[in-house]
Amino acid sequence: MGVFSKPLKARKIQRGLSGHQLREFAKKDELTTVYGSASYTTEIRSRSAKFTEIIGDEPTSQQVKTIEDVQRYLRDKTLICVDRTMCEHPGHRMHCRTYVTEPFARIAYMWHETLFGHSIEGAPDITVIVVPEWEERKVLVDPDSGTTYVLGTDYFGEVKKSNLRMAMWIAKKRGALGLHAGSKIIRVHDVDGRLVEKGAIMFGLSGTGKTTLTCHHHRLDVEKGEGVVIRQDDVVLMQPDMYCTGTEDNFYIKTEGLEPEGQPVLYAAAISPRAILENVAVQEAGTVDFMDYQLTSNGRCVVYRSDIRYTDDEIDLPRCHFVIFITRRNDVVPPIVRLSAEQGAAFFMLGESIETSAGDPTQAGKSIRVVGTNPFIVGPEEEEGNTFLLFLRSNPETQCFLMNTGRVGERQGEDISIWLSTEIIRQIARGGIEWEVDEDWGYMVPREIDTIPDYAKWDPRQYYTPERYRELTKSLKYERRAWLQKFKGLDKRIVKAIG
Repeated sequence: MGVFSKPLKARKIQRGLSGHQLREFAKKDELTTVYGSASYTTEIRSRSAKFTEIIGDEPTSQQVKTIEDVQRYLRDKTLICVDRTMCEHPGHRMHCRTYVTEPFARIAYMWHETLFGHSIEGAPDITVIVVPEWEERKVLVDPDSGTTYVLGTDYFGEVKKSNLRMAMWIAKKRGALGLHAGSKIIRVHDVDGRLVEKGAIMFGLSGTGKTTLTCHHHRLDVEKGEGVVIRQDDVVLMQPDMYCTGTEDNFYIKTEGLEPEGQPVLYAAAISPRAILENVAVQEAGTVDFMDYQLTSNGRCVVYRSDIRYTDDEIDLPRCHFVIFITRRNDVVPPIVRLSAEQGAAFFMLGESIETSAGDPTQAGKSIRVVGTNPFIVGPEEEEGNTFLLFLRSNPETQCFLMNTGRVGERQGEDISIWLSTEIIRQIARGGIEWEVDEDWGYMVPREIDTIPDYAKWDPRQYYTPERYRELTKSLKYERRAWLQKFKGLDKRIVKAIG
């Protein structure tokens, strides 16, 4: 039996506590808002990517020592044990067991409110052991035993992602593909007047607008039968037939810039009495200010899915009709492009965006690439791209798109608004975009969008001289090809798709 598989021993383990009881345990850390919701402030306010180690077949002596030291430490401590269920689909459910040292009951409370009630008996599929007071900041992940030790950080996002990372690994072993993506159904009248229903998944690193676009209503005409159904915000498990299994009951949203006009659906959920705020500016009187970033720009909030308009009782997406890769760039990337299957797999591997305060605050604003926009992949990353291409080629009716939510043309260019992005998605679902081939890139760009008559002002070419545009295009192609060529086992069709 390996060190990760040893039964956890503690002075006392408190099990089966309700959400109400957990909140009472965490009362010492709570600042109650004017809405009656709980608000907490953490010492660590972003993920610990630099401190995360995936354990191989043979743990290092230092890793073994750390775990043995932690296990000895916990023998004299009181732990809170939270047993919850991830996924509702009968064939895909996973039993998640999380232990948290008692002084940090707020973490147990937030996790309890994120997943579904415990419904699976026996040994857990996923175990996460959280010791925030540990002197060394470290996250040790052992895929073989399904166990993660989260040490030296009290940021709830680390616990959530530790569970989801392992769930995606388990899904991969079962022949599915764990994706860092939101999901929704868009019900709209198409260009021929027929009411159609389209399933969409949206990829994007934190801060690119994934949650905003996933949880937007697209100004659809409800009286005429149109509308959206929001299914998931963070992680889905894509099956080979494009069925996308949901994972979580409630959402953990980023609150930076949250306001009622641009993000009415999320804002309403965030001011619910049931919401749980983390690192959001709250005055002593309980007033909440989502625009105040003195604590961090990575403020977070657990919101109940049932407090979000346009949700229903389901979390799965029966069929994915289109995939949108969301990036945030400020150069020659248009607001939207349509991709072939091979190009779609290439942009899955590229995972282009900019760093935000949710990942590495010291690098915020810098250009980054993360395969699948998913920093939680376990195992060879090229396997993910090859599998994604296989799924796309087996389901040719599923279309892929690249969406830029930044701006075109750098400082002298044009910002890409939430209104523009949400309208483009609406028109994708309607089939309301006429496409043509971009001769420089080989992908498709809009020739015309009838509801956006001034769309031409987002053509990046008009903000550069022809020479400068060619220079930037050549440079970006080189960067992309160089990135893809790093993955030796990647299907050559994916590498060649960039041009």
